[in-house]
Amino acid sequence: MLADDSTLLREGLARLLADEGHRVLAAVGDADALLAAVAAEPPDVAVIDVRMPPDHRDEGLRAALAIRERWPGVGVLVLSQYVERRYATELLTGSPEGVGYLLKDRVVEIEEFLDALDRVAEGRTAFDPEVVRQLLARGGQRRSLDSLTAREREVLTQMAEGHTNASIAARLFVSRSAVEKHVNAIFTKLDLTNTATTTHSRRVLAVLRYLGA
Repeated sequence: MLADDSTLLREGLARLLADEGHRVLAAVGDADALLAAVAAEPPDVAVIDVRMPPDHRDEGLRAALAIRERWPGVGVLVLSQYVERRYATELLTGSPEGVGYLLKDRVVEIEEFLDALDRVAEGRTAFDPEVVRQLLARGGQRRSLDSLTAREREVLTQMAEGHTNASIAARLFVSRSAVEKHVNAIFTKLDLTNTATTTHSRRVLAVLRYLGA
């Protein structure tokens, strides 16, 4: 489902997704219409603008959080014109699986947008590199992060964007086993080795630590 008050962007995305083999269940212009559409037929993913009518403030974000609470199986990919730190961290600190945050400029990079959409649909995360960079500028829990090597920071940055170990290996031109070693080292240095969670959850915790959330 698509929710954006810009008819041009909304219809353009609908046509793009249809051309790529996706079925668009609804394309609406405000948060109330989105929630009604999701209630009628929950989609795999909802692509949502942060600011929509009537006030053009955070209506889209509040709808996204409501969807995550009422329909946890629905992925949420938020689009924003600017990096809004509070919104990104609020999405992550709730139930971060199946969420994404992209700048609208990223939508014109079709392959990256479709990749992010697929990751969110699969229950993973997809965060715009610029969002990650600006969130890191906040500072946060630096002591344990200072122990990471330059390569471990690269790997963690890729994890924060939502990439799998295989994807990270391809992007950094290293072997998958090397990435796995770096990921385990990150878990150890961030004191996540004894956490009674799955590997996927530890990845989320590591990202949250990294973002200082």
